[in-house]
Amino acid sequence: MPTVSRRAMPRVVRVNALSGYRLHVQFDDGVTGDIDLTQRLFGPVFEPLRVESEFQKVFADEFGAVAWPCGADLAPDAIYRQLTNPVSV
Repeated sequence: MPTVSRRAMPRVVRVNALSGYRLHVQFDDGVTGDIDLTQRLFGPVFEPLRVESEFQKVFADEFGAVAWPCGADLAPDAIYRQLTNPVSV
């Protein structure tokens, strides 16, 4: 039976906070881009990030996810899809 090779999901290697609750994200395969989180910062986990100084503390964690010291994080697969398959409105 042939072995199916599954490529691992790209990992976030660099993330920088931009103005207006946006992030510039770079993946290990070279994909880069900006995402806007203005409409996604709700609920108890993300509420602290509405304070700009807390939002600025973003980092790429050891699993390749976007994270903050308050415990909030974003799955890299969703960000990757958003950057590689933009939807026109």
